Parts: sequence; structure tokens; C-alpha cells
Amino acid sequence: MEQLDWKKLGFGYRDADYNIRCHYRDGKWGDLEVSTSNTINLHMSATALHYGQEAFEGLKAFRGKDGTIRIFRMEENAKRMQLSCDGILMAKIPVEKFTEAVYKAVKMNERFIPPYESGASLYIRPLLIGTGPEIGVKPANEYLFMVFVMPVGPYFPEGFKPTNLVIMRKYDRAAPQGTGKFKVGGNYAASMGAGKLAKEQGFSAVLYLDSKEKKYLDECGPANFFGIKNNTYITPLSESILPSITNKSLMVLAEELGMKVECRKVPYEELIEFDEVGACGTAAVISPIKGIYDADNDKWFKYGNQSDAGECSVKLYNKLRAIQYGEEPDNFGWMTVVE
Repeated sequence: MEQLDWKKLGFGYRDADYNIRCHYRDGKWGDLEVSTSNTINLHMSATALHYGQEAFEGLKAFRGKDGTIRIFRMEENAKRMQLSCDGILMAKIPVEKFTEAVYKAVKMNERFIPPYESGASLYIRPLLIGTGPEIGVKPANEYLFMVFVMPVGPYFPEGFKPTNLVIMRKYDRAAPQGTGKFKVGGNYAASMGAGKLAKEQGFSAVLYLDSKEKKYLDECGPANFFGIKNNTYITPLSESILPSITNKSLMVLAEELGMKVECRKVPYEELIEFDEVGACGTAAVISPIKGIYDADNDKWFKYGNQSDAGECSVKLYNKLRAIQYGEEPDNFGWMTVVE
């Protein structure tokens, strides 16, 4: 393996030694297979290519101070992939087979798991695609499930440092009753144009408003949104956003830290009331936000001291990271130890 600078990995693709695969044929899932190839042989009329029959997940494994490897909430990721499968009519990968494949991929690529305190982790990408050929708009009869891994640094280059978001009302990520709550590629394709424009203008991401009325906050493209005021953790309730497992975890931890938690519609006007704002997700964990620029109204909302994350965000971030690295007890059964 090439000598990796663990502290300067960035969030990008790297080959590991092995990936795990499993085929769905003749109405049933087969056995897990180990592969060393980073390519797949796919029929040109596969439904994944023509009709977007694909779903994916993202989760992480961490190496603790004691050298122990832990995987964060892989059962929840398995359940969320099943939700995506229901949404776009794919064969559901059983939770047990999903978790077995993830565990095996981590174990077989153990040498790629970054050392403790490097700021890096092992990113795990389960992927399910329709491989059966169809030319009519209907579900495939064959599917391929894969799990591959790679060492990564923070999703946002700034790491745990405040960045700015931008609101641009002419862009939508997902339709009100569409696929927004499923982790499917089409949602990310729909956000690429606005995301590229935001980065060109110096923002880390777009803060989307609801697609129907443009009155309520939805999410930050690659992450869920949360705001904090009056010792309360507030996050949007919407049928158009992906239910983030990190966000779910932070809500539990917020209550444990003595905060109130509200998952509800969050009106745009409430932006002025928050003491702290953040984006959260697997890749970023928490990305603190120092400002939100409303490009349509040339208006800024600014938070904190502009240089550091807020007090509550720091507590939540440190608490979650401590559980992931085994420095605090896992009272919730979130972590799977890799023996």
C-alpha cells in the first residue's frame, strides 16, 4: 500500500484490497462474494442506467485509542436502504446480509483503517443497482449489491470549522412527494448544479427551502440542517429530506446533554432566532455554520463569533465522536466491534 498521509486524505475515492458483492437472481439473494476488481460488467439496458434503479448508503468505521475497530450504526443504514428499495421498487437486501457484507468489507480491508487521532476514518459505501435488462419503464428482475471502502478525511476541507451556506430559491433538490427521503442518486444529480454554483461563490453548500411553498427549511444538499436556540435542538421535519442517521443520533445525545429536541417544520423567518446552526451527516458529522446568505434578498444571517463552532455544537460533536472511538460507553448499542 502506498504511504498515505492520514491527515491530508481529503474526501475522495481510493482503491482498497477487496470489495464484497451479492447477486439477486431468480427471486432470491445469493451468497456473498469477495472481489479484487474495481469494475463491474453491466448490461447496456440495465435499469440502473436507464431508469435510476439504484440506491446507496454511507457509513464509517473508526479505530479507537486501544486499536479496536468499531462500525457506527450499520443496522440503521441497512434499514434505510430497505426504505429506498421500497421507494423505487428494488429487491430489498436483508438487514443481516447487508451487515454481514459491511463487516466483511471492513475486516478484509483492515489495513486501510486510519490510525487513532489522525482525523480520518474508513468510509463504507454499500451500493445496490438494478442489473436486469429492461427497455420498458419497470423494475429489473436482477440486482447487484456491493460494499466497498476507502480511507477518507473530512467531507468539508475546513473540517470542524464554521462555513457559510447560501439560499437560492430557483433550485430544488427534490419534489414535495418525490424521492427526497430515499438515498438514491437522482437526488444528488439534481443538486449538483446548485452545489457547484455555491462553491464557486465561496459557500460550502446550498440550504434548500421546501420545494412547494419556499417557506420552510429543508436540508443542506449533502447533509441535514439543525439550529439551536433556548437550549433546544431544532431540525426540520419534511417528507422531502433524507432521514440522516447522524441527525437521529445527535437528537438522542442532545436530550442526554439536557437539551430539548424539536423535529418540526422550521419557517425561513426562524433563521434570525438561532444561536447556532449546523449541517450534519455521516461524511461531515457536524459542519458548523457561521452564516447563511439569502441570495434572492441579498440578506445575511450570521451566527456565533464567526471563527469557532458554538458551545452546543462542540458538545454534541465531541460526545458523538467519543462514542464512535470507544472513549465513552456506547449506551445505545450503536457501535459494532470488529473482532
